[in-house]
Amino acid sequence: MKLGPWELVIILAIVLLLFGVGRISKIGTELGRGIRGFKSGLAEGQEDAKDAAEAIEDAA
Repeated sequence: MKLGPWELVIILAIVLLLFGVGRISKIGTELGRGIRGFKSGLAEGQEDAKDAAEAIEDAA
């Protein structure tokens, strides 16, 4: 199922009418913060995994 450009415009117009401009900007801001938090959590997890692997190598 493909959406054409007119279908996307109609969907965006309906979303704008339902939520309003102010609320959509808040949703976008919160979504951006969530994505940044997720990325930093992934990076932190990778660092922890590297540290654990180095500790295992040193112990062996």
